[in-house]
This record gives sequence, structure tokens and C-alpha cells, in this order.
Amino acid sequence: LAQGQALSFRFTLLSIFDLVSKMGGVKAYDLRSKISKDLLKDLDEMKSELAQLRVAKVAGGAASKLARIKIVRKSIARILTVYNQKQKAEARKQYKDKKYLPKDLRPKKTRAMRRALKPEQKYMKSHRQKTVANNFPMRRYAVSM
Repeated sequence: LAQGQALSFRFTLLSIFDLVSKMGGVKAYDLRSKISKDLLKDLDEMKSELAQLRVAKVAGGAASKLARIKIVRKSIARILTVYNQKQKAEARKQYKDKKYLPKDLRPKKTRAMRRALKPEQKYMKSHRQKTVANNFPMRRYAVSM
């Protein structure tokens, strides 16, 4: 490619990216600052827009509308993700100093790790073991091998 062609190609790419960003994919960091009611309102708007786009797709709509379907679906996913993260954070805050946690807030780990004894339980000794350990300590020898 010549210098001028590369430059024009670059500008067309930049204009495509600008167009996609103006078309309205939502950003997660923008969503995190919103309250839950606003998120749910945005979610309803996105879902209704998606329904309209799907109708346009069946009716043979423009290519720009068809391309927008993917952006709207991803935006819905982002909104739901942020909303669920907020809900989980609220639940964690609510159960912070409680004796029992709901199962979805407990650490996942593996089944075997969840069922394994805790270190303090693992190394506990019975009364008899303690007595034997006190009465018969390890022998110390002057000559070591």
C-alpha cells in the first residue's frame, strides 16, 4: 500500500470504530456507578430494543440494525453481570458477621476440601494421647547416628 492509501485505510477503520462506539455498547464501569433500579430500567430498555431489532431482522431491515443486535445482546449481558455482582455484594455485606453463610456465599473449593478436617481438628489429641505423650516423651540419646 502507498502512503496515502494506508492513511485513508486507517481513517476508515477509525471511523468504523467511532460508529460502533456511538451506536451504544454500554461500559461496565459506567454501569457500576448506577443504582439497581436504574440498571433494571436500562435492562428493560435494552430488551425492548432487542425485540424491535429482531422484528426488523425478520422484516428484512438494514445491515446496521442487524449489526446492532450483537451490541445490544452484549450490553444486556453486561447489565445483568453488574446487577448480579451488586446483589451478591449486598448479600455478603448483610451476612458478614453472621454465624452461618448461605451456600452461594461460601468458598467453592472442591468437595473433598470442603469435607476435610480443619487444621485445629486434624491435630487435636484425645485426653489419653496427651497423657501418654507427657508420661513417655521421646528419648534423647547422647550419640546421634
